[in-house]
Parts: sequence; structure tokens; C-alpha cells
Amino acid sequence: MHSTYILEMENISKAFPGVKALDRVQLKVRKGTVHALLGENGAGKSTLMKILIGMYSPDSGRIIFDGEELKLSNVKQALDKGIAMIHQELSPIPYMTVAENIFLGREPSYRFTGWVKQREMEENTRRLFERLEIDIDPRAKMIDLSIAHTQMVEIAKAISRQAKLIIMDEPTSAITEKEVQHLFSIIRSLKKEGVSMIYITHKMEELAQITDEITVLRDGKYVGTRPSDRISKEHLIEMMVGRELHHVFQKKRADIGEVVLAVNRLTRAGKFADVSFEVRRGEVVGFAGLMGSGRTEVMESVFGIVPPDSGEIVVKGRKTAIRSPRDAIRCGMGFLTEDRKGTGLFLPLSVQDNMITVNIDRYTTCGFLNAGQIQADCRQQCEQLAIKTPSLSQTIKYLSGGNQQKALLARWLLHDPDILILDEPTRGIDVGAKLEIYQLIADLAQKGKAIVVISSELPEILGVSDRVIVMHEGRKMGELRREEATQEKIMQLATGELIAS
Repeated sequence: MHSTYILEMENISKAFPGVKALDRVQLKVRKGTVHALLGENGAGKSTLMKILIGMYSPDSGRIIFDGEELKLSNVKQALDKGIAMIHQELSPIPYMTVAENIFLGREPSYRFTGWVKQREMEENTRRLFERLEIDIDPRAKMIDLSIAHTQMVEIAKAISRQAKLIIMDEPTSAITEKEVQHLFSIIRSLKKEGVSMIYITHKMEELAQITDEITVLRDGKYVGTRPSDRISKEHLIEMMVGRELHHVFQKKRADIGEVVLAVNRLTRAGKFADVSFEVRRGEVVGFAGLMGSGRTEVMESVFGIVPPDSGEIVVKGRKTAIRSPRDAIRCGMGFLTEDRKGTGLFLPLSVQDNMITVNIDRYTTCGFLNAGQIQADCRQQCEQLAIKTPSLSQTIKYLSGGNQQKALLARWLLHDPDILILDEPTRGIDVGAKLEIYQLIADLAQKGKAIVVISSELPEILGVSDRVIVMHEGRKMGELRREEATQEKIMQLATGELIAS
């Protein structure tokens, strides 16, 4: 009998030392549809997908793909069968060209010499891009591309393999709204061609736009599958977290005090110019703007990662020369970076080692580390932030994204900074972990911390901020108080349009 499903995963179980990642999970994807896979970080989504693409072998259960039972032992076998995955952490080969990345391992070559037919490969890439309406030079080096363009190249690579099923893991986490709509256009075209997709996202508003069905996992178990157009956001959240969530943004009353950080006419050539702002004790200042607006670059200069060309930074009333992150940390600053895996975490190290990297001096006496105090403080942070880990010695790369993010927050909480800069603090983490981070931001402000939050999610900016500063093409376009800020006003400023008073 001809099946309506391209994929059937039945009773899939997988255990690792100390944790049962999947417990008899099922997933059925219809042909030519977009099937969302939802769940909190640690729910088992990544493990299930790694089994599907041959990175892991299941302990039990079976996979039927396009009518055939699969037993995969590596990723190449999955690719050969027509299953491709676009990972959240993009990993192109940076110094190779776009065309070379797309046809890596499948380069057209001359029969006798084996030399690559470079022009043919570039022409094939160009035709593929024309079909997908992607405007990228096939000869460009990957290292010179934006994250959004890198994402598009990864999608084109999957399509070039003529995949029957494409897994997209958080494909819109680092691209602009315009680029999101372009991606959705590509997805709709692929659906018309009969390609099926598994779509993993934490952005609930995308589900109704692009998906047909939704499967929810929780704590490694299958919760249920629903049609996308027949389920509310509230019900989905309840399925994901096992409880109702009320008041996602709980803005607590905090006494706003004196100016702790003042930035005056800060400039860095080619990135931003003449940026000035203040942050007060007990205040949360949101930084909004489109990607490339200069939000992150300003904060990197404030924190000394890339010092500015001109301007001044005043910390607690004193003009301060911050030429490195070490200087910033000495001044009582902390900085949660946008790219937790690239610039935040030490992936081969343990959870505990990652927590104490900024604070080693305070645990050192006569050259010896106080192991007992380190363990006690880190355990306390794990309890306070509800970090799910088998132990403090667990290698941090094996934690879910939300737990990795909370471990990075723990690093700065152990340091106890007066000024805390949070760049995209909830990117790529689930709704439950987001709620916990919003709660933490509110608690820290109430304790008198001065907080800067950079976010691409407007509801988040509006929900956590006392004031919103909006950037456009490296310039501060305006400043809105909490009571006057709206998504419309922020977008007006973010696109370079001044608001009429």
C-alpha cells in the first residue's frame, strides 16, 4: 500500500550515561509538507534528528523512509537516501568558495586527470541560485558572507543533493525579517516540488505561516501531533512545558538610581558613529535595530573587545579607558555574547570550568585553587538557575542550548558585575528557559544591577526594557520610554525613519 508518509520513526529510544534522551518517541512526516518539531531544550529534538541522519544509532525502534526501513551508521548514508540537515550551528569551510562548499565531495571533474571543472561547478551553482532567487556570487569566499547568506548557501547545498527530506534547525535564528520571508518563499517552492521538511524552531509566530503539522516532545517523550491551523499558541506552550505559563514578561518594580554607565559620542570607523547613552542602577535598557545596525559592535567597544576610535566611557562617574575585556571586568562589567558557542563557551571544558573562567582569581590562594568553594558556588548557581546537568564535571558541549546559556549567565553572576550586557540572551532556547531568563533579568534589576539587553525579538525588547534605544546603520536613531514604546515605533526608527513628535 502506498504510504502518505515520507518518514515514520516508531518507538525510538536512546540512552546516554546518566540520562535517557529518548523514550519510545514517534514522528510521522507526510510527503510534501512542513512538519514542525517542538520542545524545550533537552526535550530530545536534536538526539532524534541525529538518529535520523545517521550520527547516532537508536537503542530500539525503527525508521521507515520513503517505504524502506533504514538502518543508518553514518551521515553519508542518510544523504545518499535523500535526507539532508541544515544545522543551527553553521559549519562551512571558510576559505573555500561558495561553489566549492556546495559541491564538496561531489565536484564535477575531468575523467582522466581528476581535476575539478571549476567553471562548470560555478555555473551549476549560479543556475541553482537563480532557481532559488539567491543573490550570491558562487566565487565568493564563505568567510566573507553574512550569517544569512551562509544560511542560504546551506539550504542550496541540501537542495543540490536533491534531498527528499530536509531538516532545518532554527533556520531563522540569525536572519532579518526580509530574509525570513525569502526563506519561507523557498520552502513553499520546495513543497510544490514534493520535498518534505522538518522545521525546528522556538519562534511560535512562524508556525502558522509555514508549517502544516506540529509534533511536540517533552523530557525525551512523545507528547502529541497536531495540525498547525488547529492549535493555539497557549496550548502548544502547555504541551511543551507541561504546565500553563502566565505573564511571560513579569516586569518587577525596581528603584532606578544614579547613572552607572555613560557612553558619550562613541565612534568606530565603518561600524558606528557618535553613539551616546546612559544606563542607571536598577534599569534595563533595550537595544533594538535590524541586523547590521551596529548594536553588538557598540557593546563590543564598550566592553573593550574592539576598542572605539573616539568617544568616552564613564563608569560610576569616572572616565575610564577600556582597552580590553579585562579592563571592563575590573570596572564591574559582564558581557553575555551573542554567539555562545563561538565566543562564549569553552566547549571541551566542564560545566564547572566554564562557570569559573572569569573568577579564577577569587578562588586562588598562594597559587592553589579552593576546589571546595568552587564546587559549592557552582552547585548553588545550578540550583538557582535550574541548570540541568548530570554533574558539574559534565562536558558543557553535551548540554542543551538553554542550559549552556544559563551556565554562561552563572559565570557572570559569580563575578557579580554592576553592569551586565546581554546580547541576544534567549536566541535558540526554548520558551521555558526564556521565561527563566526574563525572570532573572527582572530580579537583577531589582537588586540594583544596570542591564543592557540587545535583542532582535521586539516583544522581548518591549517586555523587559525600561527604555529602548534604536539603532540604524551605525547611528542611534532614537530613544523610547517603556510607556511610549511600540513595535511600530521601533520599526520606524530601525528602518531609518524619524518619528514625528
